[in-house]
Amino acid sequence: MEFIKTKTILSKVKYGNEWYGIDYNMNLYRGCSHGCVYCDSRSNCYHIENFDIVRGKENALNILEQELFKKREKGVIGIGSMSDTYNPLEEVYEITRGALRIISKYGFGVSIDTKSDLILRDLDLLKKINERNNVIVKFTITTPSDELSKIIEPNVCVSSKRLQVIKELSDNGIFVGIIMNPVLPFITDSEEDIRELVKLAYENGAKFIHTFMGMTLRENQRDYYFEKLNQNFVGIKEKHFKYYANKYNCVVPNYKKLYKIFTDECNKYEILYNMNDIINVYKKEIKDNEQISLF
Repeated sequence: MEFIKTKTILSKVKYGNEWYGIDYNMNLYRGCSHGCVYCDSRSNCYHIENFDIVRGKENALNILEQELFKKREKGVIGIGSMSDTYNPLEEVYEITRGALRIISKYGFGVSIDTKSDLILRDLDLLKKINERNNVIVKFTITTPSDELSKIIEPNVCVSSKRLQVIKELSDNGIFVGIIMNPVLPFITDSEEDIRELVKLAYENGAKFIHTFMGMTLRENQRDYYFEKLNQNFVGIKEKHFKYYANKYNCVVPNYKKLYKIFTDECNKYEILYNMNDIINVYKKEIKDNEQISLF
């Protein structure tokens, strides 16, 4: 694996109350090999060349430890917002596992976005972190169909496998749920799929599902997406252009009806879906005397 130089790993965020209550953010890898057709991280604005090639960050763990040692606020660290931290190379290099050890050592919490079952390898560390601070794991699941997930997310475990991992994490006391984003217009936005995914979430112990009920498209990401649509979904590109033209924010048709179906199903199964509710439920008060000593 190629390693790139970096001066910092951790960044303080201002949008935490809008995104799972995180206080800091970090990406241990640059690029992603999952091949998801809709990935916004391909956009030019992020300046990631050859996005499908995963690169590590040189001395990432040493830099992270130095940064956490200096922090007084033992907040929640978000991992995996730009690229899945549990890519296949993580199985070899264990950079994420090393970072979780350091996070546990200094008493911080963690918020992880992933599509990979490799996270189960680190269940011991997630449980340890959860004893002192807050842990939330978010699995992106866009469809209840394994066949469809193989097409739109070709290099990652299928939806049913992700649901099994959710169940194991939930059974071990980890606050875990689903990011149902994006919802692809004319592909994953059927009433039946939405109902089925909420039902499967309940059956597998998911505590929440969050969705914007749409997708975003910009720059070269748009070109990549439509290239993949032409390969797998005949006529959808034309339908998409007819409905959205070149809009960035593509909310699904019949948004109000579909979102009401979604919320009604979540309420039926007592699954959280409002961001503030999700944050308020998973975040416990962290008292000073519960923090791990640095000395």
